[in-house]
Amino acid sequence: MRRLLLSSILFAVAGIFSLSAAVDLHAEKVSDKTIKIGAIVDLTGPNATQGQLTLKGMEDYFHYMNETTSGISGRKFSLRVIDGGAKLSDVLKNVEKFCNSEKAPISAIYSAANSEKIKAVFLKSRVPHIDAPNCQEILGPPVPYTYLPFGSTTLNCYAILQYIEMIHAGPDPPRVGILSANDVCGKSIHAPSRTYASKHRMEIVAVEQFTPGTHDLEPAMLKFKDMGAEYILIQCTGIDAVTAFKSADRIHYNVPFFSTWKLVDTDFLNRGKTLIRRRTNISFPGCLPGDSKPGISLVKILMDRYKSVSTFHPAYWEGVSIAAVMARALQRAHEKLGKIDGETVNLALETFQNEDFGGLIPEITYTNTNHRASFVTRIARVSKNGTFMPLTNFWNPKTEKVTILP
Repeated sequence: MRRLLLSSILFAVAGIFSLSAAVDLHAEKVSDKTIKIGAIVDLTGPNATQGQLTLKGMEDYFHYMNETTSGISGRKFSLRVIDGGAKLSDVLKNVEKFCNSEKAPISAIYSAANSEKIKAVFLKSRVPHIDAPNCQEILGPPVPYTYLPFGSTTLNCYAILQYIEMIHAGPDPPRVGILSANDVCGKSIHAPSRTYASKHRMEIVAVEQFTPGTHDLEPAMLKFKDMGAEYILIQCTGIDAVTAFKSADRIHYNVPFFSTWKLVDTDFLNRGKTLIRRRTNISFPGCLPGDSKPGISLVKILMDRYKSVSTFHPAYWEGVSIAAVMARALQRAHEKLGKIDGETVNLALETFQNEDFGGLIPEITYTNTNHRASFVTRIARVSKNGTFMPLTNFWNPKTEKVTILP
């Protein structure tokens, strides 16, 4: 069992890095001896740097499995890639193609906007899709074929706000400001944050939204400062976060910022080096260098083998993790149902009960009514050199109290 677990983890890490702009990025010949896997990933547009790293993780994982195993019943993996940053009509056309004529039994989606718009194609084709955006709105009805790989926005909000409660000093409740892009994922932090605050000794003093790409967020920072916000919960791209940090510095407003790992994209790490300081904290449901579990060992093996990335990056981890979930679902469909297609893979996913990925991600449970994967994460601090320091253990903020590391 330990050998199978380690093999599964290694499989997940190895397929991340190789990248091409073509629709089919995999070099292998596609035949009935391959299992086609779809990936709709932003390779162009504002999310391209993050999307490309996520794709590298997926590709490395599947390359590794193809090179070191016989696949599933002798069938190797063929990753079929669509640029999610392209014109939506082209994206939809290509999705329909690999769902129907190419018969890809499972896909991954990187873009939140595309995920919502193309969900109908997957529903009609009865093909499950693993969605990298962790916005719970994506799981709105109909549910049957939409899956999150590691929790939801609600998880991140609850975890961050509970952590703030634990570290807050003084007799008064912590005062929190919310800053978000005015898009689907940005707004997704509003309701769960308000819900959590209403049930705990905490005050949301202001909620500010902005159009992505805004060059000056000083008015929002001034409002937070005037309202006495001691902590900022932020949901936006890394480059917008850099703008927020610069705006805060201009008014001498030095408070900690909290977000999900999505904040830490390449733009953020490259342009925010002098701004990150000790104020950048993330909710991160994954393995990190320094962990002792097999998950991070797998990531290191893939990094060493394929040289796709030189240092650990959350987007690369994300690609590896999504690939691991898809591979496990395909394997389970073959083992339990004797057939690999959209319907059987969907049923296989719903058999996941505390599915163990060796610490690569928290254990996953899916049912026919809940596709949120898990409600477990940890808080980590981001350093200016792009490293991550765990501040807590993993925990479920609905059922447990956070343990803060010394």
